[in-house]
Amino acid sequence: ASESVFDAVNRQLARHGYIARGGQMIDASIVEAPRQSLSKEEKAIVSEGAMPADWKPAKRRQKDMDARWTKKHGKSYFGYKVSANADKRYKLVRKIKVSTASEHDTLHFEDVLDPANTNRDILADKGYVDGEREARLSKQGWRMHIQRKGSKDQPLSEAQQRRNHRIAKTRARIEHVFAGLAQMGGKTLRCIGLARARLHLNWKVAAYNLQRLVYLKEAGVEAF
Repeated sequence: ASESVFDAVNRQLARHGYIARGGQMIDASIVEAPRQSLSKEEKAIVSEGAMPADWKPAKRRQKDMDARWTKKHGKSYFGYKVSANADKRYKLVRKIKVSTASEHDTLHFEDVLDPANTNRDILADKGYVDGEREARLSKQGWRMHIQRKGSKDQPLSEAQQRRNHRIAKTRARIEHVFAGLAQMGGKTLRCIGLARARLHLNWKVAAYNLQRLVYLKEAGVEAF
């Protein structure tokens, strides 16, 4: 039922004329879950997807068997990952996918593509570089705007740096989406398990979209 709340809100957006326009921006964010205090042995068992035999039902309810550790910019996080697609014109979230934090963002890239967007531009940061996928999606008529990575041996050319800067300026808009979710407590979860995490995050994104709809109406942003 989690997706149905999100879908119902998005049908409401369409009814008001705010369909996905101007291209799409894809990004992912980590949503932290309550940290688990597990012994080394318990951690090993849980990482195998099993549950220690001596855990009482009450303890099981307190332990999140689905949340995972991940590292980002050298810092460790425990929780889930939400990938989102927002349209460029209205900054409304059109697709989301929730997974454990250790799943790589790029696995979700195609899951959150929105074929309903009126524009074929896709903007994403350098975490999504994948030559094979870019070639495949370009063949399907998508226009890929993915920031380029430089390396010591092959620093970025000035043209690539300008292109990265251009993409970054537009991509900053999806940061507003995640900032909006963070204001609603969307950067942490108090619930346990992937199913509940998915439910809560769908609700939060639906609430974000409703707030945004109210703003668009009040600001007199024309739907066209």
